[in-house]
Amino acid sequence: MIKPETFDFLKQLVENNNRDWFLDHKDLYEQARENVIGFAGEILTLLAKIDPMVNADTDPKKCVMRIYRDVRFSKDKTPYKNNFGINFKTGNGNAEMGYYLHIQPVASFAGGGYWMPSADHLKSIRQEIDYNGEALKKIVNDASFTDTFSAFDQQDQLKNNPKGYEADHPNINLLKLKSYAAVHPLSDKELMKKDAANNIAELFAKVCPLNNFLHQALQ
Repeated sequence: MIKPETFDFLKQLVENNNRDWFLDHKDLYEQARENVIGFAGEILTLLAKIDPMVNADTDPKKCVMRIYRDVRFSKDKTPYKNNFGINFKTGNGNAEMGYYLHIQPVASFAGGGYWMPSADHLKSIRQEIDYNGEALKKIVNDASFTDTFSAFDQQDQLKNNPKGYEADHPNINLLKLKSYAAVHPLSDKELMKKDAANNIAELFAKVCPLNNFLHQALQ
C-alpha cells in the first residue's frame, strides 16, 4: 500500500518545488520512493501471474519513473514532478505499452494499453482493427471493462478519417483514436488500503485482453 507519508511528501513538494527545499528534505523523498518501489514490487509479482508477457524478475526500481522533470523545452521550469509513476511494460519493452499506475494526491489513476503510439505502430493497430475489429469491440464493450474504464472509443480522436478508411467503416470510431488506453481513477484512500496491490492487479487484469490485442497487431 501507499503510506500517508508518501502523499504528504508529494503535497509538500507541490508547495516547495525547488532544488533547495528538495535537497533539505531528501530523506523524505527517499522514504517515499522506497515505499513506491516496494508497492511496485508487490504489484509486479501479482501482475506476472496475470500476464505472462510481464517479466516477474524485473527490478521494481526500473518500473518507477524518475521524479526529475526534463525542463529543456518546457516553459514550466519546476524541477520535479508532483507524482510518482510506475510503468509495467510487456513483451520486449520496445513499445510504450503495458500497465501504468499514477500516484498523485487527489489525482491518482491506473490503466494500460498504448498511449500515443508511433505512426508506424498506429498504422499496424488500425490495420488489425480493420481486419479484426470485432475482437477489439468484444474486449472494450465487455461489461467488466465498461464498468471499470471510461468510454474507450470517446478518447482523443482525429478530426478527419485516417488515410485509407471511409466514414462509413463499421469501426471508424476505433480507427480514429490517437491512443488505445484504458484509465480508471483512484482515490488516495484506495491506495492506502492494505489490499491496494491486489486491487490494482485486478484492474490490470481487465486491461490484459486489450494489451494482447495490441501486441497481436504489432507482430
